Amino acid sequence: MTTLEERTAAAVEDHPHLIGGEFRPARSGEWLDSVNPATGAVWARIPAGDAGDVDDAVRAAAAAQPAWAARPAMERAVVLRRYAQVVREHAEELWRLDATDNGRAATEARPAVLGGSMQVEFLAGLAETVTGQTVSVRSDALTYAAREPYGVVGVIIPWNAPLAMFLAKATAALAAGNAVVVKPPEVASVSILAAARLLADAGVPDGLVNIVCGEGRTAGEALVDHPGVAKISFTGSTATGRRITQRSVVNLKALGLELGGKSPNIVFADADLEAAAAGVSAGIYTGSAGQACIAGSRILVQRDIYPRFLEALREKAAAIRLGDPLDPGTTMGPLAFDGQYAKVRGYLESAPREGAETVFGGRAADELFPADSPLRAGYFVEPTLFAVPHNGLGVCQEEIFGPVATVQAFDTEEEAVAIANDTVYGLAAGLWTSDLSRAHRLAARLQAGSVWVNTYRAMHWAVPFGGQKQSGNRPSNGPDALDEWLEHKTVWIQHG
Repeated sequence: MTTLEERTAAAVEDHPHLIGGEFRPARSGEWLDSVNPATGAVWARIPAGDAGDVDDAVRAAAAAQPAWAARPAMERAVVLRRYAQVVREHAEELWRLDATDNGRAATEARPAVLGGSMQVEFLAGLAETVTGQTVSVRSDALTYAAREPYGVVGVIIPWNAPLAMFLAKATAALAAGNAVVVKPPEVASVSILAAARLLADAGVPDGLVNIVCGEGRTAGEALVDHPGVAKISFTGSTATGRRITQRSVVNLKALGLELGGKSPNIVFADADLEAAAAGVSAGIYTGSAGQACIAGSRILVQRDIYPRFLEALREKAAAIRLGDPLDPGTTMGPLAFDGQYAKVRGYLESAPREGAETVFGGRAADELFPADSPLRAGYFVEPTLFAVPHNGLGVCQEEIFGPVATVQAFDTEEEAVAIANDTVYGLAAGLWTSDLSRAHRLAARLQAGSVWVNTYRAMHWAVPFGGQKQSGNRPSNGPDALDEWLEHKTVWIQHG
């Protein structure tokens, strides 16, 4: 493996759009810098796409989609399974690009690519299971309900797990018979473009998947506004989800929104404290450096074990190694880009002012690495924990999206549930206890799309994932994963 210094000194490469099977620059000729978040150095360039590029991509998708939808589902499945195999064959290259682009540590980036390829195979299998139903309404007519693809769909990918989300979303849309225009995150597009280069190797027809890079206010808004796009799938912040919803009203687009979270992780006195400390730490720190919608950012600890648990969590946090994401010894990488780095550092400064007490952490890259280290210019924040007097603080209510958690003591189940549900979000929740009855009671009462008991961040494409309240409007994954990419049609055939 090349050293970080060697990679930093390497020439900057251009990674163009994919439109209609052709890799090409933006119409404007403008480019955006892609920065390695571990060093703050430019390492690649992507096109600065705009409405013209989006229109080209939508037209290419619209031309390719009818023939793809007309192919038998088994044939579409064969192509997607072949794509999954090609992704596996290039897994090393893909995860390294992904880790370089958004700072995800190798311990996460590598298995995410392999898991993504398996998810593609799962979705390919679902393509063969799409059915309708015949409904007996009256004796002189045949009535049946069918499901069919939307046509051209737009997919807006988040920057915290770009490659994994591309593999999940784009291939689900393809499995259902759609064509896709993908708008990758402007700060982390390279791994998606690399994965897109493999589509032709698997026999995916030109124009069926199009990648238009650019900023949200240009390429993203143009995709949402385009009248030729029947549906938008967006994964990202709740604030951006609201803006997309407002813009979509003009064309009354179908929307699939997977949004933010402020998830509680509740530790009871009867829990296995070692396991709980490890799970809580992974849920907010080593899990994508806290840059995950499901991050367990609000830690609730029963008062009887509060001091002991904090000490156990401190030990777990102290053992985390920050560094080069491509180094196999690194267990937590940097934040993905400078804007997020500034946002998280802002919370490190504001939390104590509003009444939070620093338990551990709070330092950033300029305090964590020696002056001669290239990592000193990176976007690193060490694992941080704030003790809070109540759940009303901004640091408790606002999604930080970094390795920053709050901790609060509670006494009873009722109190724990009340604090846990005291948020506009409802994406996930964790629960640590040896009492099975309590686990069932609280799982039913916690307002969250996923509830984990004695584990955290356990996910699989075979089970649904989604949020309640302001964390989203429909689940993805699971046996019905293609439903969000299909419309319903009812047909009446009169006899005689």
